[in-house]
Amino acid sequence: MTQAQANSASSGSSGSSGASGSRSTGGLGRLIGVGLLLAGAVLLALGAYLGPYTYATSTPGKLTVETCTVDYKHRSTSSSSSRKRTKTKWCYGTFTATDGSVKDLNAELRSDSLHQRGEVIDALKTGETSYQQDGGWVGSIALGCAWWFGALIPLALGLLCTTTGFAFGGASDFNRSKRAMAPGLLSAVYTLIAVGIVGVALSFLVMFFV
Repeated sequence: MTQAQANSASSGSSGSSGASGSRSTGGLGRLIGVGLLLAGAVLLALGAYLGPYTYATSTPGKLTVETCTVDYKHRSTSSSSSRKRTKTKWCYGTFTATDGSVKDLNAELRSDSLHQRGEVIDALKTGETSYQQDGGWVGSIALGCAWWFGALIPLALGLLCTTTGFAFGGASDFNRSKRAMAPGLLSAVYTLIAVGIVGVALSFLVMFFV
């Protein structure tokens, strides 16, 4: 009789501990979900700022190339003995605004190729001393879309976490979270992630060919 009572007390304690652990995990999952939703919102804002907004507020013009150079940088990888070399192409010359409002004899911009002296590049003045190549409205919208589609991934995962409390634990946590999901939620999350990945890839393709 005493042993049965002990087993019962032990089971109750174990069940209470499991429930407490589940609530703790659920709270952590929802907290992570809120963070992911905020990250998605930041990506949406960055897409709007770096894409259409920057293009609309920039000064269009032409950069007459004086010279182009390649900037090599070495970056350490996960292995301390391994170093990866990256290169960035820069072109320097005179920028002249289309409306004649700006003329900068010492303009520089990051280029997709090395241009010969005297070549003219479509460019945008995006800041006091900053310039970039002009990809037109198509390029700016494609850049914005890359950020917007990328935002779908953390937004989808954030929706999953805040709804179910799932905190990317083991298979048992995932199965428990699936039982707590509203019908169709998991399919919606998978769809958003797939659309985000495909959208980012297509956006980069558009930017590459513009």
